[in-house]
Amino acid sequence: MSNILIKNAKVITTMNTNRDQLKDHDILIKGNKIHKIAKNIDLSNEQIDEVIDGSKYYVYPGLINTHHHFYQTFTRNIPQVQNVELFDWLKFLYPIWSRLTPEVVYYSTLVAAGELLKTGCTTSVDQFYVFPKNQPPDLLDNEFYAAREIGIRLHGSRGSMSLSEKDGGLPPDSVVQTENEILKDSQRIIEKFHDPSSFSMHRVILAPCSPFSVTSTLLKQSIQLAREYSVCSHTHLAETKDEESFCIETFGKRPLEYMESLDWLGPDVWFAHGVHFNEEEIDKLALTQTGVAHCPVSNSKLASGAANIPYMLKKDVKVSLAVDGSASNDSSNMILEMKTAFLMSRLIYGISAINAEDVLRMATKGGSEVINQPEIGSLEEGKSADMFLIRWDRLDYTGGLYDPISMLINTGDSQIVDMTIVNGEIVVKDGELVKVDERKIIDKANELSKMMVEA
Repeated sequence: MSNILIKNAKVITTMNTNRDQLKDHDILIKGNKIHKIAKNIDLSNEQIDEVIDGSKYYVYPGLINTHHHFYQTFTRNIPQVQNVELFDWLKFLYPIWSRLTPEVVYYSTLVAAGELLKTGCTTSVDQFYVFPKNQPPDLLDNEFYAAREIGIRLHGSRGSMSLSEKDGGLPPDSVVQTENEILKDSQRIIEKFHDPSSFSMHRVILAPCSPFSVTSTLLKQSIQLAREYSVCSHTHLAETKDEESFCIETFGKRPLEYMESLDWLGPDVWFAHGVHFNEEEIDKLALTQTGVAHCPVSNSKLASGAANIPYMLKKDVKVSLAVDGSASNDSSNMILEMKTAFLMSRLIYGISAINAEDVLRMATKGGSEVINQPEIGSLEEGKSADMFLIRWDRLDYTGGLYDPISMLINTGDSQIVDMTIVNGEIVVKDGELVKVDERKIIDKANELSKMMVEA
């Protein structure tokens, strides 16, 4: 690994305990860590491989995306599902997703990860839960290989569906697996890819899809296996009123009460969405240190509702930010997700419900707390060198330089950052991906998408 000096950065937004904003400071990166942040760092005993003139840049901690479905980049913007809610949306798309192949998994990961890196995201969770019966069982492996190639920090979720339509669930039989198949492969994936060490680039999460697509037995066995291996657990919950009705009719419990009965609460668990949690349930999330991934764009597009994020923050729930699947968002843009989170909470809950700093914290420190990787999420000496840089002298920021955090969230015309550094390695430079051929990925991905959708 090389040593990088960012010299005289215009403003460094640290998101540390004091949430400092440092002006005209240097950042010395040695290997994969931030070695020093100070003015005029003494380099007499240092070997520097690359110097970046920071005087034109604002520097921010890398953003952390805590819920995604990478494979959905190949099924976004399909006309037939642009005006339907979640259950109908899923029923239309499941047959298309049953055409997933190892190549589709690999290239869709490159597309989604590339979009994320170009919008300042350095770490992403991905929940992969579609395993067609006619495909090799090691589909998820291709996601880890692609993430390594492009340079993103990945928390890959071994998702699952075991409850098909014929058993009272939502997905068709072609994309579900038996509980034995799921648990066996979950153990294999953990043993092959999970790296629990600090600064690790690959971790594994166990993530049964949802209450309406897996059995109670699988949920119990999955959380037991996860805790045996000390890995985190994740699922969708309280996303829609349809899901709420399903849980009440099927289990006699609201979604959170149902998950609690299966031991699915705790600091090693977080739920995507949480749109329909009431205040009593939010209090329970706070008490048990259970996290939430807020997905405002997806919740808006599918008309699922607006999570009560201001109350969650007031109660100190661990709240993070996520783009959700690219077919329910049509983008993997973390900066745009921050703007939507900011606007949604203000629209629904009032002008003082949330501020720009709250939103940036969700997308950085909030994410690190939810996924239990404390060495990321802020710019501090000894922490991981995960960050992104934006030139402040761009036309789209002109006249808006008075608050670097609000500038990031509320201004700009593309959200493409100038530079992204992950684990001490530059992976985006001048707004372009460094480690892969973007043009080749685009051409191949469009070919594969057409094959899936038009088959």
